[in-house]
Amino acid sequence: MFTLEGPFPRTGRELFDALPPLPGFRAEVIEGTVILSPLGTPEHSWIAADLHDALLPVRRQRGWRGSVGGVNICIEGPREPVAPDYVLSPADCPRWGQLELMSSGVILVAEVVSPSSVARDHEEKPRLYAQGHVPIYLLIDTLASPQIVTVHHNIQHGTYRTITTVDVGSPIMLPDPVNLELDTSIFKG
Repeated sequence: MFTLEGPFPRTGRELFDALPPLPGFRAEVIEGTVILSPLGTPEHSWIAADLHDALLPVRRQRGWRGSVGGVNICIEGPREPVAPDYVLSPADCPRWGQLELMSSGVILVAEVVSPSSVARDHEEKPRLYAQGHVPIYLLIDTLASPQIVTVHHNIQHGTYRTITTVDVGSPIMLPDPVNLELDTSIFKG
């Protein structure tokens, strides 16, 4: 049984910080609401791992770090913690405490759409990541028909101004600072 010690949390962030480890779930705070989601299927993780592998040459060349589902980021401004499926960052990315990277120091975040995250990944996450100054948001939706990959970038006034979508199987450009043409056929199931 879970019980809170100390004063009752007043914000989503305070409740998040008070949560014990929740095996099999990931916790996030989106627009002040604590969201608990079951961990994805193996296929979900494999897609993020395939992205990690595709970015290996860029990571090695620039000394960047990549993480498949194991690193939370703190969205600057509201200080909300988010758990992307993939994070690309410099090795010296600023942190919020010991466990979260600061969003403005991250290079790219990616979300792999799952049945429970369709609206969040397509609607809420682009706003949140743009607000947090994440230069590139990559959305991989293998549940859509046809399957799609979308790159959001070029933040102006807290919104991604450039959005490019291709069908899985077509190449898509990951803009600066990554500057890599991604072969999205790696995401075909």
